[in-house]
Amino acid sequence: MNEQDLEDALGPRVDPTPAPRPERVTLTGRFVTVAPLAPGHAEPLYAASHGPGRAQLWTYLFNGPFDNLEAFTADVEAKANAADPLYFVVLDNRNGRPVGYQSLMRIDPVHRVIEVGGILYTPLMQASAGSTEAQYLFARYVFDALGYRRYEWKCNDRNAPSRRAALRLGFSFEGVFRQHMIVKNRSRDTAWFSMLDREWPARRAAFEGWLGADNFDAQGRQKRRLQDFAISTPGSPGAARFDRV
Repeated sequence: MNEQDLEDALGPRVDPTPAPRPERVTLTGRFVTVAPLAPGHAEPLYAASHGPGRAQLWTYLFNGPFDNLEAFTADVEAKANAADPLYFVVLDNRNGRPVGYQSLMRIDPVHRVIEVGGILYTPLMQASAGSTEAQYLFARYVFDALGYRRYEWKCNDRNAPSRRAALRLGFSFEGVFRQHMIVKNRSRDTAWFSMLDREWPARRAAFEGWLGADNFDAQGRQKRRLQDFAISTPGSPGAARFDRV
């Protein structure tokens, strides 16, 4: 069997070198900075994520809300000490205040696959330029610094805002794993999304165009949407979807 026959049967050859594991790095953007999560971030994060009208922030997360600051601090400390998921805080560059956290998880260096998850964005961060930039900083680190081939986003299939966010950010929908997990004593179907290394250059260009200073007016409002900057990648099933969201 020649090389073309093998490629047709098994797929193209790739460099089998494992990717490095992500480290506790600091990623600095224009609106936010993503830095290693620490117990000292617990108090401001608790204040921003608990209280009247904020229980829904925890609906699709694996735990929370918490009964008190002490319980939340213990959870933040456990997250800060974990290696997978590897948690990072999101800091508002205007005042250094913690406004959310996110993680890199299900880290598979051998196959160069990694997932973004465990995302808590408080009302101080939701629907802000900083929330998009935090995702951009993670993706840039995963693809450009670490060399992963596949970047995943998974969520409860009933979580419509998360599904919309994945598509807006340039992930491709791949399907639903039925009865995939039991979370908070409830059955969860999981929607899977991915972004590939060959798609990343177009996604990066869109992010960087959208995040540019000239895309925001004096009040900080966007002039063009992220999807307006999208560039289709030939052969990518997710490119057209990214353009239309």
